[in-house]
This record gives sequence, structure tokens and C-alpha cells, in this order.
Amino acid sequence: MKHSKHIILITCVAVAFVFALAPGCKKESVSDSPVITFDSIMPNPCIAYQDTIRIVISYKDGDGDLGQNATTTKNLFVTDSRDTVISQFTIPQLAPNGYTGAIQGNLDILLPPQYFINNSDTTETATYSIYVTDRAGHHSNTITSAPLVITR
Repeated sequence: MKHSKHIILITCVAVAFVFALAPGCKKESVSDSPVITFDSIMPNPCIAYQDTIRIVISYKDGDGDLGQNATTTKNLFVTDSRDTVISQFTIPQLAPNGYTGAIQGNLDILLPPQYFINNSDTTETATYSIYVTDRAGHHSNTITSAPLVITR
């Protein structure tokens, strides 16, 4: 199975929402460039060729333009540390058209069962570097997942 043919399914775990604050409260400043953080990777360890991998990341975007309705536009990039192949995927549009406020939430990235790069090993460890881009072309920071142990 070739890594480049793997499919990643992205689902919104939490609905995007505005950083709404009560009147008189100081509003949090959020960058127009998306900011992401790593939350979790599971199951860990996983069984090669069997377990679907779930990576959860959190996002904040100051102008609400993260995600696309066009499935041909790629805006999520995941690199496997073992072979440095970059897989490109589409995050669905997270806020309605015309919305310009800040949004935040979580994204689930579902990776297909992982494989072994070195077939003589009984375990391998992988990490995944991840970044996103918004509709204005702003790149987020790049995050790295916790190590994933892959077993036979």
C-alpha cells in the first residue's frame, strides 16, 4: 500500500464559534493566520495494517476564513516523519460565507491503518508534522504530533 494513496478524512468535532465576550470585557486578540495546536493521537500504540489513526488538533483563526467548499483546494498538510511524504487534504468551510469574525474548534484527522517502512522491524515510531492554510493564503504554524508506536 503506497502512502500517497492513503485517504485522510477530516471532520469537524466542534462547531466553529465566535470569540464572543460580554460587553465591557476585553476581547482576545487572534491572528488572521490560523494557529493550531496538537491535542492527541490514538490508538497509541497501534497495530499496523489494522487500526485507523485519529489525530485531534485545535485551531483558532482570527478572520474566520479557514476551510473550503471546493474539495479540489487543499488546505491541510500532513507529513509522515518516516518517509517525508506530504499528504494534502481539504478542511470543509468552517464558518458561513461572509463571516469575518474569529473562530476556534477542533479537527479530527483520520489516517488509514499505518504500514511499516522497514519490514524487518517489529515496531516503528512515526510523528506527523501538520499545518493548515486559510482562504486568504495565510499559513498556520507547523505542529508535530506525539510519537505514534506502530506494532505488528
